[in-house]
Amino acid sequence: MTGICFAAGALAATLHVSQFTLAWMHSIEKIRWEEDWRVVHGKLVVDEARIVGTGAGMEPPPDAKLVKGVWHYKPAVAPLAEVDLAHSPFTKEYEICTEGRCEPLTTLLPGLPKIAVVRMRACEQ
Repeated sequence: MTGICFAAGALAATLHVSQFTLAWMHSIEKIRWEEDWRVVHGKLVVDEARIVGTGAGMEPPPDAKLVKGVWHYKPAVAPLAEVDLAHSPFTKEYEICTEGRCEPLTTLLPGLPKIAVVRMRACEQ
């Protein structure tokens, strides 16, 4: 069974899912971003991204479609072995969404330091 593994120092967690949404708030514009990811052959693949608005450094790509006030597009990103997520008190933390429910990283990794790098990767159970 595939899953998503998260690690930050000695902390680790696994979600037993093959697809999920990674969501965060832009630190300056306070606008939500979302990316739909899935596990394919041991890699993380991003299928779609959404931006609820535009602003400093947040312009959607030329092929993005505006649907009900939300920009939808397909990021031009090759499959990745891992993704590093910066966790800090200076912005709202990342959320991992599955089955219609979103959880902050600190729920998945209790005891996460105020400033940390969380490594996200595909994993096999």
